[in-house]
Amino acid sequence: MTPSETATPTGSSLDIQDETLTPSATQSSLETPDQTGHDHDHAGHDHDHAGHDHTHAPAPTLNPELTRTIEVDAPVEEVNKAFQQVTKRYAKLARIPGFRVGKVPPSLIKSRFARELRQEVLETLVSDHFRLALSEQKMQPVSQPQVSEMMLAEGAPLKFKATFEVLPEIQLDGYDSIKVERPSVALEEGEFEAELDSVLDHHATVESVEEDRAIVDGDWAEISFKGNIQDLAQVVGEEGVEGKEAAQPISGEDVLIEVGGKNTLQAFIEALRGARVGQELSFEATYPAEFGDARLAGRTVSYDVTVKAIKKKSFPERDEEFAKQLGPYEDWSEFEAKLRERLEERKKRALEAQARDKMLEELATRFNFPVPETFVQQQIDARLERGLRALAAQGMSSEAMRQLNFERLREAQRDQAIHEVKVSLILDHIAQLEHIEVSDDEMERELLMLSLSTREPLEALRKRLAADQSLGRIREQVLREKTGTALFERLAG
Repeated sequence: MTPSETATPTGSSLDIQDETLTPSATQSSLETPDQTGHDHDHAGHDHDHAGHDHTHAPAPTLNPELTRTIEVDAPVEEVNKAFQQVTKRYAKLARIPGFRVGKVPPSLIKSRFARELRQEVLETLVSDHFRLALSEQKMQPVSQPQVSEMMLAEGAPLKFKATFEVLPEIQLDGYDSIKVERPSVALEEGEFEAELDSVLDHHATVESVEEDRAIVDGDWAEISFKGNIQDLAQVVGEEGVEGKEAAQPISGEDVLIEVGGKNTLQAFIEALRGARVGQELSFEATYPAEFGDARLAGRTVSYDVTVKAIKKKSFPERDEEFAKQLGPYEDWSEFEAKLRERLEERKKRALEAQARDKMLEELATRFNFPVPETFVQQQIDARLERGLRALAAQGMSSEAMRQLNFERLREAQRDQAIHEVKVSLILDHIAQLEHIEVSDDEMERELLMLSLSTREPLEALRKRLAADQSLGRIREQVLREKTGTALFERLAG
């Protein structure tokens, strides 16, 4: 059909093919009540609807425990009326060679535009009767409906079945009896001193020691090194050597080592203490099992080290001048006081967040109920998207990402996604039970913080989030945070 033959009166957003209602179609025209409380999108899978001879993607998997099917119908009189109204509208607008506009016979309209007419009747009848059936049966889908056994023709009643997921019945009897231990958030002096040392070290200057002398504690040795990581303990089994793990050599140039420093490996301190510039050293260093670099944790390394220079670090004076360089502080005492306050607040937030997570984990373990597979898949999508963004930020190319085994990645995310969805449903239910809501002021503060973090003007951010329908999801997330915090404060005492 060419553009010269028709001017379709309205765009068609509901497309039914092979008796299947696609998710992308239902999102725009079968508008079910918005399900709050889930920070994942109800996304469909768009695909081409050029005709009936293409292969459809399989319908999304649903959780059998939460799957419902309803039968929907409309009387023949209503179907005929809908066909007549759509045919009449097409007849007024259609441009077909040999006929004046508005004078095309209905029979020709029905034969030339059969697919379009059927589609518009579906737009008119299916969504209305689907919503009516949902209302009558008091159901609220949380997934896009999958339509089957569609029967629609002029002169016959409309009939179809719609299958979808619903929310589970959640019983949280005794949820407020969970025992929650409030963590000790007092800032230890060692934690404060470590942060203060970090600030001073960041502003320190390094100078070479010109005199010809040996390295002493407090010096910084500039070295180059090569290290061979020794194999782990091996066991001889029936198939030969077992447990052998090859490790690549490590090396470094112009590396500064603090001799006598609390974070310096003892083997380096003992080897470098008393050494001179130009001296070559060979020694072994064994790393603790909890060492931060996984390659070295629990391993022994044979090092060849060359001392290239002896250096001294000069730290700034803890005085008023340095305090003012660090920020709007009157003197060093004020800087220390503000630093301590920031560290205390940071520690408090971190430890209480861990305690809240533990509380929510206990709730999710205590109360069992099925979760909609639709939400699980959306949460997996969200987790993968965050992971891919992180990989891109680390420099992974698009080509390398395409080589990833996404089926395996999705499966690896599944357990955590189920847990997150379950926690979201629990928090949503508690918010309803305790009548917790998010005020407009709280929402405005959240948008302001988001605007500051993204450096996007507030009004531009608000407009963008409204356009992509993200404001509702942000409100849901704020509600969960508020509910979790309120529950923690009450149960932790």
